[in-house]
Amino acid sequence: MGKRVLFYILGTLLIGVTCMGLYASTPFVTAGGGTMVTIPDTPPVVALTFDDGPRADTTLRLLDGLALREVPATFFLVGEFISENKPLIRRMAAEGHQIGVHSYSHIRLTGLSREEFDSEVDQTRQELTNLLGKGDYWLRPPYGIIDESVQAWADSPVVLWSLDTLDWESKNAERIANQVVQQVQDGDILLFHDIYDSSVDAALRIVDVLTQRGYCFATVEQLLQDKGVTPEKGILYRRIQ
Repeated sequence: MGKRVLFYILGTLLIGVTCMGLYASTPFVTAGGGTMVTIPDTPPVVALTFDDGPRADTTLRLLDGLALREVPATFFLVGEFISENKPLIRRMAAEGHQIGVHSYSHIRLTGLSREEFDSEVDQTRQELTNLLGKGDYWLRPPYGIIDESVQAWADSPVVLWSLDTLDWESKNAERIANQVVQQVQDGDILLFHDIYDSSVDAALRIVDVLTQRGYCFATVEQLLQDKGVTPEKGILYRRIQ
């Protein structure tokens, strides 16, 4: 939910929208010359999600940019990269980002035996638990490919996406950002990959543009909470309305 905060500076009215709860973003709209600006009490909310990391250089730069903007995100981590990036992952958790599982070796989870599935998913969860403590660590299957077994064995909500930035394909920050800001809707879950410099540039540019438009940002878990949705194990989540 949103609230209104009024600031008077040298005769100029600045209306700031503050996102309530654990996530916060503070866009400002300037109104001068008697212009009245209407800000909705419930601003649109979207979730930024990042797959395939962490990668030391690009993920660090992304965290710096998100911290500067006070924007939370959700990171689905590849298990084999955890041990070499422990300080980075601790920082994610400390700064309020949601952390989830993207398998251990980034393979398709469909068609696996239960033992193979657990090796990919539970092993990653265990490493996160050892590093950060107990948590739910929701699942995003690599490539978004699922079947009944993946849902049944996930032992958490299964997070997909509603807006694919295709950042891995174009690696063009301007193009990615322009496409997203033209298509984004309230409740969207946006898919990025924090292993590309262009994806980091695009994500931060998107945050700046959407902030100016009055959007707020949330982790996936916070987005569900904002929309009054109770997360359930084995259920797929894309766009949250």
